[in-house]
Amino acid sequence: MLEEESTDAVSALHDLSATDLIAGFRARQFSPSDVLDDVLAHIAVWEPHIKALYAFDPEGARTAAKASTERWQKGEAHGALDGVPVTIKDNIATKGVPVPLGTAITKLVPAEADAPPAARLREAGAIIFSKTAMPDFGMLSSGLSSFHPLTRNPWDLRQNPGGSSAGAGAAGAAGYGPLHLGTDIGGSVRLPACWCGLVALKPSLGRVPIDPPYVGRVAGPMTRTVDDAALMMSVMAKPDRRDGMNLPPNDINWKALDKPARKLRIGLLLDLGVGQALEQEVRDVAVKAAKAFEAAGANVSEVKGVLTHETLHGLDNFWRARLWDDLSRLSSAERTKTLPYILKWAEAGAKLTGVDVVRGFNATMAIRAAAAKLFADIDYLISPVSPVVKFAAELAAPLNDPDHPFEHIAYTVPWNMAENPAASINGGYDATGFPIGVQIVGRRFDDLGVLGMAKAFESLRGPQRPWPMPPKQ
Repeated sequence: MLEEESTDAVSALHDLSATDLIAGFRARQFSPSDVLDDVLAHIAVWEPHIKALYAFDPEGARTAAKASTERWQKGEAHGALDGVPVTIKDNIATKGVPVPLGTAITKLVPAEADAPPAARLREAGAIIFSKTAMPDFGMLSSGLSSFHPLTRNPWDLRQNPGGSSAGAGAAGAAGYGPLHLGTDIGGSVRLPACWCGLVALKPSLGRVPIDPPYVGRVAGPMTRTVDDAALMMSVMAKPDRRDGMNLPPNDINWKALDKPARKLRIGLLLDLGVGQALEQEVRDVAVKAAKAFEAAGANVSEVKGVLTHETLHGLDNFWRARLWDDLSRLSSAERTKTLPYILKWAEAGAKLTGVDVVRGFNATMAIRAAAAKLFADIDYLISPVSPVVKFAAELAAPLNDPDHPFEHIAYTVPWNMAENPAASINGGYDATGFPIGVQIVGRRFDDLGVLGMAKAFESLRGPQRPWPMPPKQ
C-alpha cells in the first residue's frame, strides 16, 4: 500500500473540489493558473506510476488557464466551470485529437468536433488539459489496453483501477484536479469509481447527450464529491441534436440535493444468484450503508435482482456479435493488434446465429421490464457495485476468462439496459484500506434523487481515509 496523505496536505490546490475552486477564484484567493500549475506538478510525480493520461496537453492548458485568470480578474467569468481543470475519456471526441478507443487497430485521425459532453464542459469554461486512458473498445473493466500503457490504481499500484473509464478513475483518486468525464455501458464509470474511492453517476439514458449514441451508453461524471458530480451534470445535461435519444430540456435544480431518508422505501440487493460470488467485505459495506439509511428513517427490505443467467448470457452474445461486426471488416493482421483477450472473446460472435443475437438483444427488454416491476415497490435500491474488492492490475477482468467475461458486472449492467440512473459512492474499505463502493439506483429520470441519496450518504457513512499519495521517489 502507498503512504497515506498527511492531514496538512488537504488544502493543496489539486485536492480542492470544483465548488471550492470556483469560490476561491471568486474571492481571488488563487487563480486558475495557480491551480493548473499545482495540478501539473502533482501529475508529474504521479503519472510515471499510474499512466492515466492520453493526449496530455499542458501547454494548451496553460494558455487556457491564463485566459481564464484574466477573465476572473476582470469579473467576467463566462461559465459555471471557468478555470476548473477536467479530463475527458479517450472515446469522447475533442476537436483536433484522435480517438483511438483504447485499441492499437484504430487509425489516428483528429476529431472534427467536440462530442456533446466535451462541448458543454468547454463552453462552461472548463480547462480540458488531457484525455484519459481506456481498454480496447471500452469492453473491459480494466486498465489493460493494446494502445495505452497499463493504468494502475493509486490506492495500490498492484491493483486494477477498473474500467473502462480506467484513466479517469486513476486520475480522480490521484488528485489530477476535481472533474473527470467517463462513459458507461455496463458499469464503466461506476466500477472504476468503486475501486478508486470516487463518486460516479451513470445518468438516465439521454440525460447527457452523447455522440455516437448507443443502447445503454451514457457519459457521466467521476469526482471526489457529490456536489462536484452535480455541478458537472448542471453543465452537461443540456440538449444536443446530435443525440437522437437525448431527453427533452428539463429545468433540474442540480443544487437541490437535500434528500431526507425518512419513510423512503429502499431495497437492499445482495446475493444475485448470477455472476461472481459476493465477497464478504463487499457485502458488509453494502449492509452497513443500508443500515445507515434505516437509522435515518428509511424503510429497508431485501429484494431480488432483475438479472438472470439467461439475460446475462444474452447480453454477452449480443456484445460479442456487435464487436465482431467491426473486427470482421479488418484483415487478420489488423485484428491481431487488439488485445488477445478481446479478440478471443469477439471471435465467438462469428459462430452465433441471427436468432442467438436477437435473443441476446431481447435480454435488454426483459431486464427493463423486471426493473420497472421492482421499482413499482421501492423508491431506491442499494447494492454492491462490484462483487469483488479488487483484482490485479495486469488482468483484463476479475476472472480473466473471455468465456465468462461479464460475471463481475451483474450489479451494474442491468441499470444501463433499464435506463435507470445509478451512482457509485465509497462506502468503506477492506482490511488493507482499499476502497469499496456502494451503488444507489433510482427510477428512470430520477437522476437528481440518486445524487440526493448519495449526498445524504456522504454524511451517514462516517470518516473517510486520506487520498493516496505518490510513492516516495
